[in-house]
Amino acid sequence: MSGTSLDGVTTALVRLTEGPASATLVAFRQEPYSAAERGQIIDAIARGSARDLAFLHVALGERFAGAVLQLLAEAKASPRDLGFVASHGQTIWHEPGRATLQLGDPAIIAERVGVRVVSDFRARDVAAGGQGAPLVPLPDVMLFGSESGGRLLLNIGGMANVTWVPRRGTTAGALAFDTGPGVAVIDAVTRRLDAEAAFDLDGERARRGRPAARVLEALLADEYFAAAPPKSTGRERFGLAFADRLIEDVLGAGGSENDAIATATALTAESIARAVALWTPAAPEAELVISGGGARNPTLVEWLAARVMPRRVLPFDSLFFDGDAKEAVAFAYLGLLTLAGKPGNLPGATGARGPRVLGRVTPA
Repeated sequence: MSGTSLDGVTTALVRLTEGPASATLVAFRQEPYSAAERGQIIDAIARGSARDLAFLHVALGERFAGAVLQLLAEAKASPRDLGFVASHGQTIWHEPGRATLQLGDPAIIAERVGVRVVSDFRARDVAAGGQGAPLVPLPDVMLFGSESGGRLLLNIGGMANVTWVPRRGTTAGALAFDTGPGVAVIDAVTRRLDAEAAFDLDGERARRGRPAARVLEALLADEYFAAAPPKSTGRERFGLAFADRLIEDVLGAGGSENDAIATATALTAESIARAVALWTPAAPEAELVISGGGARNPTLVEWLAARVMPRRVLPFDSLFFDGDAKEAVAFAYLGLLTLAGKPGNLPGATGARGPRVLGRVTPA
């Protein structure tokens, strides 16, 4: 898994069963992108030529294959132990309902690792009239819901998405959508202001700043936040241009650089809180379980928890396994469904015309 946060590659070794659905995390590792790699991806998104995209497709395929082999070596396992590799790919463009593009050539992964590869999960949902995202909701329902009642599962990656699960294994009444930016805007603002920083470590700069209230409200007036689900978004809307606008508005109003990072952090917390209040069932007894890179930002988590009180906010790690592995595990489960010929989307979340088998399979 490599998400819109562009922080690196997460590889998970997972033991799966389809029925009853279960996923056991055996091992996982994270490899951060270097500044050069991150820059290459950002350049490809912003102004890449056909040649640039073709070479990046190959380079990412090699990167992902290497990550799989490294994890297997650390876990003292072999490619012979694998049923398949599920590769989400690196999102380069995601325009909901129109087009979605993830790079990382699955043929290279199949060639280097020697097992079949399931990839390109989003395209079929888009072809069926859906947003192509979020796709984590079905794994959320089947693997991470509560046996006793409702639960909200929030992943704060580059973008943030939330899933309402009425009860584990029950898709009826489940809903999910992207709430807006997760850490993408926070990270972009931080990097613009400090070229040597990949992100706001522990939310320290946001904590030292003060959100610019007028700028925050202007940003929250973006039509995406008021739109009803199903909906998804990406860096096309909440990317570098959005971050530059935020910085310009905060500094232009006399704020500091820390105020700009605090405003970006408050934007994520506030947009999530408003989305939960607007579009999910009014069930304050249902806990909010957080995973993703944003869950490692204590300032962001603290501000979000204050906004959703009295609802309990829990880290995913406290109920299952390390939350940094969650999305990789989710796509492993989606790969299992693909190979079983079973749908992997939740039409109520993506807006597709119906359930669809996702992805394509590259033979070993």
